[in-house]
Amino acid sequence: MTADETIRAKAAELLRLHQDPTLLTLVNVWDVVSAKTVAAVDGTTALATASHSIAASFGYEDGENIPLDLMLEQVRRIVDATELPVTADLEGGYGNAPETIRRAIGLGVVGANIEDQLKPLPVAARQVEEIMKVGEQEGVDFVLNARTDAFARGRDRDPDVNLADAIERGKAYLDAGAPVIFVPARLTEDQILALVDAFGPQRLTTIGIPGNPPRDWQQAHGVARTSYGPLSQNVALTALQELVEEVHRGGGVQANLRLLN
Repeated sequence: MTADETIRAKAAELLRLHQDPTLLTLVNVWDVVSAKTVAAVDGTTALATASHSIAASFGYEDGENIPLDLMLEQVRRIVDATELPVTADLEGGYGNAPETIRRAIGLGVVGANIEDQLKPLPVAARQVEEIMKVGEQEGVDFVLNARTDAFARGRDRDPDVNLADAIERGKAYLDAGAPVIFVPARLTEDQILALVDAFGPQRLTTIGIPGNPPRDWQQAHGVARTSYGPLSQNVALTALQELVEEVHRGGGVQANLRLLN
């Protein structure tokens, strides 16, 4: 069954947000309350889930240890909690990425991260092609944020080797139909410039980890999107831990705390 008009419109909007010269920033969410909190902030135009954060909230380690059905159920709850487009982090696709994407689209998801996990390039590129074919069959302009783990899994390699690998893989995924390429890593300005030059403007997505170039610089140099993965949950849990420490010192909640409910 093909997607309805609302889902098709959300997919088109998510794609437009990536193609717009304004950098798309996505602070990742992991449950309904985080989704509603982020969506309520002025300037939020779409939501992205974080697989690591969803897994952690259920007591699972990252890396497809959380059952797919449970992951998709949590993603569905997030989709149902907002009118905004939602893109989901679905790790490597749980052994059958095209079918996992088909199921996600059926829940209203209009974009996704899928890791290449450094599979042989022909295999990884074919997977991208099959995912995009599923989006076409379901009637949506699915925004696959095709992730290459060239840097993430290449920490022991020469950075120049990682960069060359990321460029080769990213170009292959673009040729296979992916609209954007995700290179999660601490990247230098020169590395980002090389990636944008290879992929074209509004084709590269990055992660907002400390040490990466400022978002305004990335926007000025053609980066499409930056997201924050599990860092948003880490920030929330750090604030909770600091509250506990303050309570143990005899203090309490700050008087200027904004009440969300």
